Amino acid sequence: MNLYGKLIARAARFALIAKEVSYLDVIPAIRTYLKNMIEPWLDGNFKQNGFLYDPKWGGLITKQGSKDDFGFGIYNDHHYHLGYSVYAIAVLAKIDPLWGERYRAQAYSLMADYMTLQKKEDDPNSNYPRLRNFDLFKLHSWAGGLAEFWDGRNQESTSEAVNAYYSAALLGLAYGDTHLVETASTILTLEIHAAKLWWQVKKEDALYPKDFTAENRVVGVLWSTKRDSSLWFGPKEWKECRLGIQLLPIIPVSEILFSDMIFVKQLVNWTLPALSRYGVTEGWKGFVYALESVYDKGGAIKKIRGLNRYDDGNSRSNLLWWVHRRDVTDDDAE
Repeated sequence: MNLYGKLIARAARFALIAKEVSYLDVIPAIRTYLKNMIEPWLDGNFKQNGFLYDPKWGGLITKQGSKDDFGFGIYNDHHYHLGYSVYAIAVLAKIDPLWGERYRAQAYSLMADYMTLQKKEDDPNSNYPRLRNFDLFKLHSWAGGLAEFWDGRNQESTSEAVNAYYSAALLGLAYGDTHLVETASTILTLEIHAAKLWWQVKKEDALYPKDFTAENRVVGVLWSTKRDSSLWFGPKEWKECRLGIQLLPIIPVSEILFSDMIFVKQLVNWTLPALSRYGVTEGWKGFVYALESVYDKGGAIKKIRGLNRYDDGNSRSNLLWWVHRRDVTDDDAE
């Protein structure tokens, strides 16, 4: 579910970038691709996999995800995974309104799995719990599902959480649903604020102990009762992954998430030495160079043009869009 979502969201990014630069001839091909990729899931006839509704916990799981896919079947990372799909569906509904109306119910169902204000006990028509991932007390999301840990709940990627609520807002824009736009935008704003407070570690901060602040520019995984420098998938020395997992996917709202240029410089300078380590992939390098371009466009763009591979949800087009976007004033909410 995660990799599939990243692939279709990447294609959706192509459509929005093409619209922004007035390269409209490619949009029909992207629309066809998105339809072919999304419809089997929404129609329930994708033979290799498919959505299942779990009445016990009130959520969507997948046939394969009941055992695999980063624990999707036990409700790990639901806002991450479904957020990518909602992004792609929102874009397709925007560029093809007739398609959007046909699949409106399915689109809202995927979004509601992780972001609905309705309570099942109060609304008999609600299939999902209220705000599955977002903690109204802590004012940020948790990614952990049903598995129990001594240290409580946890979240690794704040940027994927941001993407989930940004995607819900886009869905509202596509359907002219102002209530959804306002709700998603509010949660999105709170998620960004929490990411800057708890996950982004500035040199001058006094939030964490001095030794931790001296060694870290980002938290790896934040738990209810502790913080980790390491990641679920790698040690603390993998600084390029620690940066990347707090940036991906690169979308317009990423500029707000990383609006503090002083911190961006600190983070990139902290990360760059790690790129000389054996085994660092170009996909992760792309995220480092993307942030480097915030303050050194010329140097970063040369590095980006030298890349041959990209993260599953990223592309050369998206990286170049990110770099050159600052050359113009753009009020496009997409």
